[in-house]
Amino acid sequence: MDEQMEAASAEASVLDHVPMRNEDGEIRHEFVEEIAHAIEAGDSAALRACVAELHEADLGDLIGALAPDDRVRLVELTGRDFDFSALNEVDEAVRDEILDELPPETVAEGVRELESDDAVELLETLDEAEQEEILEKLPLRERVALERSLLYPENSAGRRMQTEFIAVPQDFTVGQAIDYMRDTPDLPDRFYEIYVVDKDQHWQGAVSLDVLLRARRPVPLTELTDEDRRRVSVLEDQEEVARMFGKYNLVAAPVLDTQDRLVGVITVDDVVDVIEEEADEDLKALGGVNSDEELSDTVFTIARARFNWLLVNLATAFLASSVLGLFEGQLEKMVALAVLAPIVASQGGNAATQTMTVAVRALATRELGSSNAWRVVMREATVGLVNGVAFAVITGIAAVAWFKIPGLGIVIGLAIICNLFAGALGGILIPMALERVRADPAVASGTFVTTVTDVVGFFSFLGIATLWFGLR
Repeated sequence: MDEQMEAASAEASVLDHVPMRNEDGEIRHEFVEEIAHAIEAGDSAALRACVAELHEADLGDLIGALAPDDRVRLVELTGRDFDFSALNEVDEAVRDEILDELPPETVAEGVRELESDDAVELLETLDEAEQEEILEKLPLRERVALERSLLYPENSAGRRMQTEFIAVPQDFTVGQAIDYMRDTPDLPDRFYEIYVVDKDQHWQGAVSLDVLLRARRPVPLTELTDEDRRRVSVLEDQEEVARMFGKYNLVAAPVLDTQDRLVGVITVDDVVDVIEEEADEDLKALGGVNSDEELSDTVFTIARARFNWLLVNLATAFLASSVLGLFEGQLEKMVALAVLAPIVASQGGNAATQTMTVAVRALATRELGSSNAWRVVMREATVGLVNGVAFAVITGIAAVAWFKIPGLGIVIGLAIICNLFAGALGGILIPMALERVRADPAVASGTFVTTVTDVVGFFSFLGIATLWFGLR
């Protein structure tokens, strides 16, 4: 009777009476509380029923919403029903926290259930000692495959690929290939094409599933093989791979080693993850934030990571302020200059940031290069001049209306034109220069560009004012 009640409890998942998400797609607080209560009560059956219904991404969101102590308990109570791929959906700090608390045997068992690319993604965040401890508990064949993938450079195609794929001999017919797939129990969960190899596993070409299924059984695969299929090297950067997928509308691409042997495949779901990671990294870099920073990080970790960049910004701010010191006497004679100077610098900084954002993105996507650099630079310079003239008129009128000094409108107008022009040039030329010296434009451009517009803005405004009003 107790077993029947437990089974009934398992079938009555929390999801049956508390939906996980609200209308905006956010996790309901009531749902998290129900799960937390089940964890506290040790209700393994209810938790197993719940996680069995959740997609790995939803399970990852649930883990992130739980209290730290409940996360490990959830894994322990759900046992084999817990999908370890969900740990790739949470912040790295949360994942490390969970893996540190779990016995290596439990982690190894979970890793065995994952596709190779998900297993590598899970293991690569651990230190070598922890990796070795888990890998030792895997069967030899699986351990060797994962160790080989982990040896490839970080952010390379070799790290992103999955080693589960379908490769058939080049002398197969269509019928033999179909029979092989029907009779092989451990096919990949998802695949879009099969690959043709020689006896030494050298890649010969690819056959798409739609082409295969339209052909008659006696047709040799060699007649259907696409020998010019796009493929990637294990050492190729993941960002280049993602760019190739987008450019050629690929859903999968074979991965070859340095001897042209087929060793894996990259699929579009992996590429989507790469695109999200690279966009996240670039966005954080533009704000001077460490690419590894996560919402789950501690206050001290975040403060320490941001400190150095803020220190650099402080140094450049002192440099810009030193320009004001050169005009100390003029500022004392005309207070209006001190009031209006930040406006000139701010407008130039905003214009430069617009240009810099476009430039950094264009460099990242390879849309901006030596072939069109001059045209793009001239376009941005012209945009800076056009907006400079427009805002010179607006700011000049506002300055005259405010301080009742006619000449002040001309002075600030000329300074606005100078600074917006300088900002446009700085916003495009600085990222290009950093790219040329192999520095990351997204990381370093902001500080340099802001310094340029502050220095040019203060110097042009106060310098023109000194000459116009004869200040000494």
